[in-house]
Amino acid sequence: MLDYTHTICAPATSVGSGAISVVRLSGPDTMSVVDRVVRFRSGTASKAPGYSLKFGTVEGLDEVLVSLFRAPHSYTGEDAAEISCHASPYIVSTLLDRLAEAGCRLAEPGEFTRRAFLNGKMDLAQAEAVADVISSSSEAQHRVAMNQLRGGYSAELRALRKQLLELTALLELELDFSEEDVEFADRSRLRALLDTACSHCRQLADSFRLGNAIRNGVPVAIVGAPNSGKSTLLNALLRDDRAIVSDVPGTTRDTVEETCVIDGVLFRFIDTAGIRASEDEVERLGIERTFRKISEAEIVLGVVDISTSEEQVKKDLRTIVERIDFERQKLLILVNKIDKNVVNKNVTTLNFFVSSLEIKSVNANILEISAKAGNGLENLRSALVSSTNVTSASGTLVTNARHAAALREAAASLSAVSDGLDRGLTSDLLAEDLRAALASLGSITGEITTDEVLGEIFSRFCIGK
Repeated sequence: MLDYTHTICAPATSVGSGAISVVRLSGPDTMSVVDRVVRFRSGTASKAPGYSLKFGTVEGLDEVLVSLFRAPHSYTGEDAAEISCHASPYIVSTLLDRLAEAGCRLAEPGEFTRRAFLNGKMDLAQAEAVADVISSSSEAQHRVAMNQLRGGYSAELRALRKQLLELTALLELELDFSEEDVEFADRSRLRALLDTACSHCRQLADSFRLGNAIRNGVPVAIVGAPNSGKSTLLNALLRDDRAIVSDVPGTTRDTVEETCVIDGVLFRFIDTAGIRASEDEVERLGIERTFRKISEAEIVLGVVDISTSEEQVKKDLRTIVERIDFERQKLLILVNKIDKNVVNKNVTTLNFFVSSLEIKSVNANILEISAKAGNGLENLRSALVSSTNVTSASGTLVTNARHAAALREAAASLSAVSDGLDRGLTSDLLAEDLRAALASLGSITGEITTDEVLGEIFSRFCIGK
C-alpha cells in the first residue's frame, strides 16, 4: 500500500517532445528537497511564499525555473513545486535521480490527482474527469469533460443525495419510536421524491449512450455490397489512403477502423466487408463481423452503387435496412457513383422504394454522393454531425461506464423503496433500500469507496498526473 506521507516526483510533460520539460513534486518535504537539488541566486524554496517563481541552477546539469505552491493552495493540496528544465532525456533523468537521492519517491500513475482527491481538492467524479480532459481530442469531448471537472455533474448528485439522506434519517428515527407508531417521514413527500430521484438517475444513466459516443468517438459503420465504394468513401472522409481500394470484389475481409474529427465531434468510422453470399470461409467471417458492427453503430452509412441495375440497388438496400434498429440507430443511405453517366441512374425511383420500406423518416435520409470524385461529401459531413445530437445536447452527460452502472443500481434501489411503500413495508426495510441507493450515488463521487476501486481508477492515469 502506498504511503501518502512521502514526497513524490515525476515528469509532468513528455520528455524530448518540446523545448522544455516540467518535473513535478508534491508532499511535506517538497521545499527542503528542492533546496537540496537547486541552488537559487537568492533565498531558498523553504522561505519563499506560495505562487512564486524562482530562477536557479542544478549543479553541472541545467538552469531551471521553479514554481512553488504552498498547501493547501496547490493542485494536490500539499506543498508542491514544478521544475522547468530543458527537454533533454538526459537532463530529466538525471534531475529525477537527484530528487530521489534528496528524499523523493517516484510517483505512481495518477498519484498527484489521487492525493488531490484524498485531500478534498476534488471529488472522485472530478478526478476521473481530469483524465478525460487530458485525453480529449475534440471540442465535444473537451466540453463534456470540463463540465464534469468543474463540478456540475457532482453538484447534481450531491443535491440528490442530500434529499435522500434527510428522508433516510427520518425513517431511521421512526425505528426509535416503533412502539408508538409514529411517522416522521411524510409518505407522500417520500413518494414524490422517489419518483423524481429515480427518473433523474435513469435519465443520467441513459445519457451514457451519447456521452460514451462523445468520449470514444461516435461509431459509424460503412456497409454495403462489394465494390459499392465503401473503402473509397472511408479514404475520402479521412482524406487519407487508409483502406485498400480495388475493383476485385471481396477486397475488404475484415473491419478497418479510423477516427476523424468533424466540426468538433469525434467519429469512429468502421469500413466493413462487402455484404454478399460467399463460399470463402474468411470472407464469410468478415461478413459476420460486418453484421455485428452494424448492430454496435450509432449511425450506419448504407452505400449503394447507383451504376448497377435497379433491382440490384433495391436488393442491396433491403439487406442493409433489415439489419437496422431504427429505435436507436440512424441510417444515411448514400447513393454512390453519381459521377457515372449511366442510363439506370434513377434516384427518384430509389426514393419511392425507400418510402415503400416503411423506414421512419426521422432516422433515415438519402444523400447523393461520389466518394471518388468528392461530390456531396460536405453534405454528408454535415449530416453526420447533425445525426449525433451532440451539438444540441444540453445538461449533464455521463461518459463513464462505472457511473452509468452505479446510477442504474441507485434507480433500482429507489424503485424498490417505491414498491415497498405500495406493499406497506416497515421503516427499517425502506431505509435499507434507501441506504443502498445512497451508497451507489456515493460511489460515483467517492464519498463511499474502497482502495481497490481507487487503485483501478488512478492506474489508468499518466504518471505525472
